Amino acid sequence: MSLPRSSYDPRRVCLNPFPEFTLGRHRRTIGVYLAGALFALANWTFLDAAILSAHAKKPLDPPPPVHVTFVDWVPGICSLLGFFVIVLIDKDRVRGEEGLGDSRAVWRARLFLFVGFALMAGGLAGSITVLILKYILEEYPEQFTYYGYANVSQNVALMLSAVVLWIATSSASEYEYNLTL
Repeated sequence: MSLPRSSYDPRRVCLNPFPEFTLGRHRRTIGVYLAGALFALANWTFLDAAILSAHAKKPLDPPPPVHVTFVDWVPGICSLLGFFVIVLIDKDRVRGEEGLGDSRAVWRARLFLFVGFALMAGGLAGSITVLILKYILEEYPEQFTYYGYANVSQNVALMLSAVVLWIATSSASEYEYNLTL
């Protein structure tokens, strides 16, 4: 099945277009607040697991309790660094717009964007690895595997927060005017 020739656009990447969401004038503000909520939820989830781990009592029966250690913190730190790298990049420089002129600056901005997403992907992969190797393979009770699930959910929420914030800040502000003749 192919598209009719009249509706075919050679610049089109996807067969089905993405749905258009109309959130009105305040779409940028809504996106920024949503990204902030995801960021807060991500870090709150992992800190909740770390606090629960610190107050875990040793049960009378084996296995002994597992605690959140530095190994559990490393994936979140990588994702947090990647988040800050992505957020701090100038979006116009990545696109090469507004007469920035220097092609090396555009290349460096895209390289830093790649490094930011690589840090976030590495953090997610590390958290999944910690979950599997430390919590699932050892077959701890559900109260201890929560620490690993919290680590993975922190990294996923940080990635979603970065994507939502990138999209929200890339859209035109409600205070910007586009005057073209």
